[in-house]
Parts: sequence; structure tokens; C-alpha cells
Amino acid sequence: MLNGTGVPRPAYEKLAHWLEEQAPNFLKRKNREAETIFRRLGITFAVYGAEASTERLIPFDPIPRIISANEWRRLSAGIDQRVRALNAFLHDIYHRQEIIRAGRIPADLIIQNDAYLPEMAGFTPARKVYSHIIGTDLVRVSENEFYVLEDNTRTPSGVSYMLENRETMMRLFPDLFQMYRVAPVEQYPEMLRQTLESVGPDQAKSEQTIVVMTPGIYNSAYFEHAFLADSMGVELVEGRDLFVDEGKVFMRTTREPKQVDVIYRRIDDAFLDPLTFNPDSMLGVPGLFDAYRAGNVTICNAPGTGIADDKAIYAYVPEIIEFYTGQKPILNNVPTWNCSREDDLAYVLDNLEDIVVKEVHGSGGYGMLIGPTASKRQIAEFRKILKTNPSNYIAQPTLALSACPTHVSSGVAPRHVDLRPFVLIGDQVRITPGGLTRVALKKGSLVVNSSQGGGTKDTWVLED
Repeated sequence: MLNGTGVPRPAYEKLAHWLEEQAPNFLKRKNREAETIFRRLGITFAVYGAEASTERLIPFDPIPRIISANEWRRLSAGIDQRVRALNAFLHDIYHRQEIIRAGRIPADLIIQNDAYLPEMAGFTPARKVYSHIIGTDLVRVSENEFYVLEDNTRTPSGVSYMLENRETMMRLFPDLFQMYRVAPVEQYPEMLRQTLESVGPDQAKSEQTIVVMTPGIYNSAYFEHAFLADSMGVELVEGRDLFVDEGKVFMRTTREPKQVDVIYRRIDDAFLDPLTFNPDSMLGVPGLFDAYRAGNVTICNAPGTGIADDKAIYAYVPEIIEFYTGQKPILNNVPTWNCSREDDLAYVLDNLEDIVVKEVHGSGGYGMLIGPTASKRQIAEFRKILKTNPSNYIAQPTLALSACPTHVSSGVAPRHVDLRPFVLIGDQVRITPGGLTRVALKKGSLVVNSSQGGGTKDTWVLED
């Protein structure tokens, strides 16, 4: 919000003055109101392994994060470039593998990767789109410099919090919205439905039958699955609600079975179909993958998209963008050391106190080491783990993440943030202005994940 001399940046001027005018307990009272709204709506997330409770309210910060129109134009152009290149990459590696032939990516990194599905080889989804819903995690390190932290091309979550945060803010602070021209986000469910309809197997049909497929009520993002199904006006189903007959997928109803055209799945690849993947899966639908390969149903996101957001592949995304678009990346990657390389591993082991180490297949802030905040014992233990299984880890420098004003128990204080814009790819690329800002509520913390004590903010993209 403030520049180096403590003066509010142009986009934040009105907000800074507004904050100064408020009574000391004003934000605390509004925070309680927001908590009441979230509790009434059941906006929760699950924490696996938590002893006290499986369901928690996601912490919400009432001070918005603001992005100017010029900043957003650059960000959205970079995101558009990135998601198109990643989809081209997915099509290539499941077909001719030109990027491997050209020597731009090592073959072993693809073929021997657990996220690569040989079952997808030679198959082309509708419109050549593999990853239809992508969440691109961005961090800001200076006034004009953003980095892409990771690409979530499998089943990105958090969009329901983005939508509910905006609705809650509009209830709590209507006067603040009158001071700014904020780009709307509430059209996301409609855009999601348009995207899903555009990739149905029979696009000549006047209306596609769409379902949201959830693992069930014990999943950490179940609230979001139900929220999106309700917002789009489609059915929320579990695997047991679907069956395959003569190569087509049907949904059980109280009257007669109804053929399904598009499945927005929120379960992992391994559990989709026990006949093709994990035979012990009780979450999937027997025969689903054969129906998909026959072109009788569309699965969004496609199986096998995880290879595009694998952390070992992440280091090659700038190469991927240049290879498929012929352009330099608009948004930069964070410099990355791949611990499967001997030289990189040696550097990482020598500098554990200063860098961040992440599991290649990790998520949610688990399985990582943040060197500057780790104890000597934690570093020693991680050094042993790295030596035992180096190919399972990458490392990155500790970034000086930007901070935003955040309401804490002592008042308003700076806390580190990231940003997850949500992108839809079907007949066109649709990017919701803003996205979900996640905030590390612990002082000095760089971990923004809700499962690790992080919260969320409303993100305002200003219109010209």
C-alpha cells in the first residue's frame, strides 16, 4: 500500500485515507460480522490430521488487496500466454513429443514422472484443451515485478472463497465500493458453465448435461464442490451416482438414467476409474476412462494434466513458452534448483539455511523446508532426507514477498500475500479479474496456505 517513503501508492490512496478515518474497533467489529456470515453459509475447509476439528472457518481479512488496471493488463497477458503454452505442451507430450525430440526437456523427466499417464497417449480431448480450469499462483517481489510460483493444472481450489469474499465485502463496506470502480468477479460461475459446455463431446446439442464430481463430504474442498454445482445450476454427484453403459456415462435419477456430457471432476486421476487406474478406488466410475477415450464424455480437467504443474517441470516452463509460442515469457519463473541434478543438489545442501526446499509432488505447504525460519535440527533432518531421495525435491531462493495491510489483534499490520487468479480455457481463454489473495497471518511467515494458518482477502482489480 505504501511506497518506500511511507506515501500511499495511487491505487491505495482512497483506502489509506478511509482506514485512517475509522474508529479503533471498527475493523474488529466488521471481522466478527464476516465470521458470522461465513459460519451461517458453512464456508469451511477441512484440515487432514487435525485433532481438534476437521472443519474450520477460513480466516478472512477485511482489508482488500488492490491491483491497478495497468498492472492487471500485464498480468492477464502473461497468464494467457502461459496457459496456452501449457495446454500445447500437454498435447505434444501425449502425441509426437517434439519438445523432447528437440532436446528442450529431458525425456526421463516426462516419461518416468508419476504424473505422466501413458493411458492418455494418442488421445486428443475436445478443442485440444487438456487443462480447462487453471489456478496460477503469483507473488510480487517489487513494485513492478511478479513471479509465477506454480501452475495448478489439475484441480485448483479456492474460487468459492474468491466469490464469497467479494459478496461479504459488498455487504460490509458498501461505502468503500462507491469510492472505487472495481472489476466484477460474480460472473465466474456463468463463465465456468460456458467453458464446460464449449468442450462437450456433442457441441451440436443445444444444452450439455454437466455434473460436478466430488469425492464426498469429507474432502477438504467439499464446500466449494457444492457451491460451484449450485452456482452453475448443475448436479453434484459422487462416483456411485454414475455408471457406464455401452460406452456412455449416465447419471442415476429418481426417474430414469440421464446421459452425462461433461464431468467437472474434483477427484485425483488415480481414483477416476478402478478398471484403468487404482483398482481399490471406491470413488470412481468403472469404465469411465474407456467412455472418455471413445469421445462420449468430456472430463475436465483431463486425466494426466498433473505433468504440467509438476514442480520438476516448473523449471522448464520458460522453455515451454518459448518452444510453443515463439515468445519470451511475460511473467518470470522463480529461479529453481532441481535436486536430481548433482551440481544443483550440492549447492542446495550447502545453502539449506538460506533457501526454500519443496517436494516435487507436494502441495498445501506440506513437506517443505523454509531455511531462514527453520531450526538447526530441522535443517539437519532435511539434509538426510535430501541425500536419501534427492529427485523428490526442488529448491528456490527465499523471495522478499510483498506485504499488504492486514487486520490483526493489535490493529493493522503488514502481512505477506500471494495471488491465485483463475483461468478458464475452452472455446476461448477467460480470466477472472483478480482472483484469490491468500495472506500469511503469522508475523513474518511466508506460508499462505489455509491448512498452515493462512487466510484470504478480497482482491480488487480497478477498472480504467
